[in-house]
Amino acid sequence: MTPRSRFFLIVLFLLLRGSALPQSVGQVNTDVPPKDIRVTLLGTASGPRAFVDKAGISTLVEAGGERLLFDAGRGSMQRLVQAGFPMNAVTKLFLTHLHSDHVIGVPDLMLSPWSAAPERKAPLEIWGPAGTRDMMRHLEEAFAFDIHMRRDVDESFSPDGIRMVAHDIQVGKVYEHNGVTVTAFLVSHGLVKPSYGYRVDYAGRSVALSGDTSPNDNLVAVCKGVDVLIHEAIDPDVLLRLVPDKSRVDAIVARHTTPQQAASIFNRVSPRLAVFSHSPGTAAITEQTRRSYPGRVEMGEDLMVIDIGAEVSVKRAAATPSPR
Repeated sequence: MTPRSRFFLIVLFLLLRGSALPQSVGQVNTDVPPKDIRVTLLGTASGPRAFVDKAGISTLVEAGGERLLFDAGRGSMQRLVQAGFPMNAVTKLFLTHLHSDHVIGVPDLMLSPWSAAPERKAPLEIWGPAGTRDMMRHLEEAFAFDIHMRRDVDESFSPDGIRMVAHDIQVGKVYEHNGVTVTAFLVSHGLVKPSYGYRVDYAGRSVALSGDTSPNDNLVAVCKGVDVLIHEAIDPDVLLRLVPDKSRVDAIVARHTTPQQAASIFNRVSPRLAVFSHSPGTAAITEQTRRSYPGRVEMGEDLMVIDIGAEVSVKRAAATPSPR
């Protein structure tokens, strides 16, 4: 057998082997009903710690034929594929702020869908706070060798597919297409300024994402009456077990939202559904929140799907394997 024949047999074996693997363990039906919004929590982990059962913070919003990704934490690409999407499904990314746990997945989103099959041939567009454009420019410089080899020398991948179009945004409407609007609003995340939350509106439906924030009157004003509010939360008791330094814990908690504070926010916003994400995921968070918030509240999980229509329905993944 010639080396060329051996090569093609190996490729054929790998293709056949790949086709026999399960394509998704999450929600595979990506047809969103007209006039509805679908939200998929790709990753819900809190902070920069690595977890074997959770991906980093990342939320996919589908509406009006648009697919919008909010933050790109660790493992977000794997979760996107597990949710039933092709790697090149997302070309629009919105960043709440530039902390590493919210952007560590950006190089993966930038490079992998461009160099995999089916190849991404459209630019990746990114919206975020001041510094976003510089970050994307430096990422292009950091991966200049790989980009040059795959685009210009070896595989001749799409020049457009590796382009990044980055926007440093201000408060207000930052995106509008196919009836979908995205509005950025300021939140309070300690010294990290500016930090943004986002509200997505489409056909009378709405979802808002808090980003990382302590209790914030501006969030309440912008998000009042939203259908679904996805909010961060922190559990000081869990944090104390991880960081046995009370003064440091107090400083961290001051930049985030406790369950009791979240209950007050939810009471003022009055969403049809409140969902915790980017939180430790403990039952204590929802239990404490429900003591003073009578509305519907759920603890978010990786690959949870929320459909926003006449009703707001929640579908949890049957199994959430490690995003490896």
